[in-house]
Amino acid sequence: MRTSAYRSVFRPGLFAGRVVLVTGAGSGIGRCTAHELAALGATLALAGRRADKLEQVAAEIAATGGLASCHPVDIRDEDAVTAAVGAVIARHGRLDALVNNAGGQFPAPIESISSKGWDAVVRTNLAGGFLVAREAYRQWMKAHGGAIVNMIADMWHGMPGMAHSGAARAGMLNFTESAACEWAASGVRVNAVAPGWIASSGLDTYDEATKAQLRRLRDVVPLRRFGTESEVSAAIAFLLSDAAAFITGTCIRIDGGVPNARHTWPARAPAHASDATAPFHGFHLAGSPRMLDER
Repeated sequence: MRTSAYRSVFRPGLFAGRVVLVTGAGSGIGRCTAHELAALGATLALAGRRADKLEQVAAEIAATGGLASCHPVDIRDEDAVTAAVGAVIARHGRLDALVNNAGGQFPAPIESISSKGWDAVVRTNLAGGFLVAREAYRQWMKAHGGAIVNMIADMWHGMPGMAHSGAARAGMLNFTESAACEWAASGVRVNAVAPGWIASSGLDTYDEATKAQLRRLRDVVPLRRFGTESEVSAAIAFLLSDAAAFITGTCIRIDGGVPNARHTWPARAPAHASDATAPFHGFHLAGSPRMLDER
């Protein structure tokens, strides 16, 4: 019997017998998602660039009764991705689902982005995701079916200050829609999630000017707060579950309504507490980014 301190809203054993590959699993949303899926019975294959981070997450999962293997890989390297997916299948004998979570970007105005910087972000946030999905499909899912969830972002109406990431994330949404059509005949569902401003460890990696801007942004969120890693993970778990069997080619926004905010209707403080909009904290190891406590 597995035990876990992760407080998921989904039933125990939901993913029992399934193998799930999570990229970018060493920290943030990827780490949280890996923990939730393991708590629900899945066997995890953890992928990322840093072996030490993957090993730490695998140890955390093992401490709560889960199973996880580590597969260090740079998703921008085609040969390495092909080998890593093959290693997952060789290790576990199957690959039922992929959470294409790995990504990264840096803040910069368009005029200062070099060709090298642009390529690095697009290769990570678009080309890398394509390579992992393609290999998951080629090496297992084409013959056996499966489910893929791609990570994008709140890039609706543009992404000023991170145009390279916005362009890549928009491309990943279009790739999601295309793959959902092409791979449906193989029994493969492909969807995406688009987190907005999430209180994840990645916020602490930005420079001080960006951190100051981020702290101000919560005041323009209609729900007047940042999201939690657990709220993103829950959406991913739903899309991987049998309950989403007729959902493919779509995207779930997890953003507190930011794209719906309008200058004609300023964000207002909540009139009263509501269970319907209270933050969901399911991840027992989650911590608040330090930058949210700074002034």
